[in-house]
Amino acid sequence: MTAHALDQPVKTEVFRPLSLRRRITNNAATIFFAVSFFGALVPLVWVLSVVVVRGWYAVTRSGWWTHSLRGVLPEEFAGGVYHAVYGTLVQAGVAAVLSVPLGLMTAVFLVEYGSGRLVRLTTFMVDVLAGVPSIVAALFIFSLWIATLGFEQSSIAVSFALVLLMLPVVVRSTEEMLRLVPDDLREASYALGIPKWKTIVRIVFPIAMPGIVSGVLLALARVIGETAPVLVLVGYSRSINYDIFHGNMASLPLLIYSELTNPERAGFLRIWGAALTLIIIVAVINLLAAAFRFLTNRPRGIRFIRA
Repeated sequence: MTAHALDQPVKTEVFRPLSLRRRITNNAATIFFAVSFFGALVPLVWVLSVVVVRGWYAVTRSGWWTHSLRGVLPEEFAGGVYHAVYGTLVQAGVAAVLSVPLGLMTAVFLVEYGSGRLVRLTTFMVDVLAGVPSIVAALFIFSLWIATLGFEQSSIAVSFALVLLMLPVVVRSTEEMLRLVPDDLREASYALGIPKWKTIVRIVFPIAMPGIVSGVLLALARVIGETAPVLVLVGYSRSINYDIFHGNMASLPLLIYSELTNPERAGFLRIWGAALTLIIIVAVINLLAAAFRFLTNRPRGIRFIRA
C-alpha cells in the first residue's frame, strides 16, 4: 500500500434518519392497510361463524354424509345430503373434464404459437366469457341445448353452463403461469435441437404445473357453488340419480333453494347444514391446491430430454 493510498480519507456511509414527512406517510399507510385488512376480515369471520353455529348440528349428525332425503317428510329432520353432494361434485367434475383441456390448449396457443388478429380475437372472447353472469350462461345453454336441440333438462346441461364460467379462469391462470417460465429455458432447448412441442410438454409445462393445477382447483371451487345453472337447467330430486344425461339431480345450492320454502325447523337445519357442507367442500379444494403447490415447489434434479 502506497503512502498516497494511506493519505486518502476513509469514506463511511452515513445513515440519516427518516424525515418526519416520510415517517408520517409510512405510519399512515400502515394504519390504512391494517384497518382495511381487519375491515374485510370482520364480515368474513362473522359469516363463517354464523354458518358454523347454525349448521354444525346438521353436519355432525349421523347419516348426514351417507343418506339422501328419499322418503323423508318435510317436517322430519332425518336423512342427509349424500345425493346433493354427489350431484355437486359430478356436475363440477364433468365441467372440469371439459374445460381444463380446452383452457390449456387455448393458453398454449396464446403464449407459444399465436400472433396477429386471431390472438386478439381469442383474448377478446376470453375477456367476454370472464364477464358473463352465471344466469346468462345458464339461459344460453337452455336456449341451445334444450329449446333448440330438444334435449331434456339434466345434469349434463348444468355442466355445460359451468364450462362457460370455468373456461376463462383456467385460460387466464394457465396463460399467466406459462408466461412466468423464463424464455432462456425455451431458447436453450431449441439450441439443443429439441422440437417446440416437446419443449412445451417436457420443460415449460412441468415448471408451470404447480400454478396451473392451483388455478384449475380455484376455478373449480369458484363454480361449484353456482346457483343459476342448477335452477334453470335441472330439477331437484330428493333421491340420488347417477345418470347425468336423464332425470333430475340434486346439488347443494339446489337443495338450499328447495328447502327455503320449508317453514319447519327441519328445513332450517337442512339449509344451514347444506351451506356449511358447501363451505367445507370449497375449503378442502383450496387446501388441496395449496398442498399441491407446496409439494411440487421442491427443487428437482436435471432432466435429460432426447431430441
